[in-house]
Amino acid sequence: MCSSTTRGSWGRSSGWSAPFIRVRRHILTRRRARRTEAAESLTRSRISPPSQKAHPMSKHPGGRRGLSLIFCALMALASSATLAQEKYPSRAITWVVGYPPGGSVDVVTRLVARKLEATLGQPIVVDNKPGATGSLALRYVATQPADGYTLVTVPGPVLTSIPMPQIGKEMSAIAMLAKGSTVLVGPARPDAPKDLKALLADASVHPDKYSYGSSGNGTGQHLTGELIQALTGVTMTHVPYKGGNQAVTDVIGGQIPLAVLGITPVLPHIRSGKLKAYGVSTATRSTSLPEVPTLREAGIANFEASQWFVLAARAGIPADRSDRLNEAVAQALKDPEVMKGFENVGMFPEANSAKQTADYIHSDMRRWADLVKKNKIAID
Repeated sequence: MCSSTTRGSWGRSSGWSAPFIRVRRHILTRRRARRTEAAESLTRSRISPPSQKAHPMSKHPGGRRGLSLIFCALMALASSATLAQEKYPSRAITWVVGYPPGGSVDVVTRLVARKLEATLGQPIVVDNKPGATGSLALRYVATQPADGYTLVTVPGPVLTSIPMPQIGKEMSAIAMLAKGSTVLVGPARPDAPKDLKALLADASVHPDKYSYGSSGNGTGQHLTGELIQALTGVTMTHVPYKGGNQAVTDVIGGQIPLAVLGITPVLPHIRSGKLKAYGVSTATRSTSLPEVPTLREAGIANFEASQWFVLAARAGIPADRSDRLNEAVAQALKDPEVMKGFENVGMFPEANSAKQTADYIHSDMRRWADLVKKNKIAID
């Protein structure tokens, strides 16, 4: 009779052989060990975040700042490379004027801007931002990107104690646009002095009789009047106006006896006989007033004073863009329409390189600063 086999649990099987039981126990032990290891690993991951190896730069106090500086430098280089590769101009250009429409600065700017549009193939928007002797416009342009898409006309000479952007510092000269005369005028009355010599003789005898108007303190007209006094010894009280048109009205009406102004506002009144011109400030006669002598010819030895208008941009404009604008301006100044328009406002075109323009400005401004210092002239 065959014996029966009783089966209980795997560990207590009475019918299995001893070797099989030992293998079975080994397998169970391995499984329990793996489950325990997995549970412990899960517990560690919940309690502590995974470790991270520190970047070598983090060991140095200036590491993060150094990385930031390197990043900024790379971004600047990338930006410069982008500007260099971009076709210029590829969009509209804004040309800012710091004086009201209709004056000499505005007229000169618009004449040149019209020709630059055709040459450059992009619109040029003339934006008048008058105020503070042109400094509002200069400050605005000095805050714009130095990419050649915001330009400004800088008239001179202008001296002021108010801080304002200067060519050679915050601004870069691009091209000379024009130079021109100021003119000394008085009312065309029967009792007016017949010429400059008679005027100076009367002013030397009656020092309190004469005053002269200009378009503002520290402007080229104001400085021209001060130079007349410095070279002749006469005394005249300066009366600053906010613009030339009101000064013209007061001279014609007899409120002030004289004015030193640009040719634009006085030309029609000289031609109509309401104003008498005693002389122009430049070394040569103006083509707009060929019958009017220079102040040098009229009796003030070595007299010369010019107004000038310069195209400028924020410092840092790429050289190739500055050169492109300079070339376009030089081409515009040869245009007969521009030349005729300049003549009508008493200006003459003068094409110069950017460096020649900057050098002239620095020399001229030093000259006027020396005059102001030597004669203790109030410019504000």
